[in-house]
Amino acid sequence: MVVSRDWQEISVLECILGGLHIGVDVEPDPERARHKLAKSKVDALIVDCDLRGSTTFLRSLRQHDTYNSVPLVIVSGPGEKPRLAEAGANFVFEKPISVEQAVHTLSAARSMILDGRLRYHRQVLDIPVQLTCGNTQVEAKLMNLSQGGVGVHTAKAIPTDEAIRVSFSLPASKLSVKLLGKLAWADRHGHAGIRFVRMSGRLKRDLQLWLEQHYFVS
Repeated sequence: MVVSRDWQEISVLECILGGLHIGVDVEPDPERARHKLAKSKVDALIVDCDLRGSTTFLRSLRQHDTYNSVPLVIVSGPGEKPRLAEAGANFVFEKPISVEQAVHTLSAARSMILDGRLRYHRQVLDIPVQLTCGNTQVEAKLMNLSQGGVGVHTAKAIPTDEAIRVSFSLPASKLSVKLLGKLAWADRHGHAGIRFVRMSGRLKRDLQLWLEQHYFVS
């Protein structure tokens, strides 16, 4: 959400945010913006601090704990930065907005936004997965994938007290995933959730990149 009346700057922000696959909701009135935030979730907030009522707006968000995303604050000069940092600003850039500065700042903000989204995102899939519990191999279907685990469907019950070796290949990728997991839940219909308990740093980065790439086309 962009809280501003400066339509020249808004047009620059909309162009850049559109290129970063981030939708924009413009609200010129801080009080209406506060009511919107109380009723819906936003991934980021950009506030024009030259806008009348912006200081009260930011203070009210902190006091009532109604805002839990990434605040981006536009300032009119460098002297405002300490005050805005105290107000909870994660990113600060100065007016007039330069495209280079805005791209750099908003790209960094996008990374934080995406990390938050992907933490809870489950990519729907329908691919084979091999589960190995001790000396027993269980063929299954991988139904969804997240950073922290997988949802599977199998005709054979998965042991609840054993570590599970999980192995599958991701579609449209050369990435072969092999890691250790633990049964998190299971139902009587063959659906189960497996939580990852051991993963190399490289595999974690590769998996996150794959999920990010497919998040925008799913």
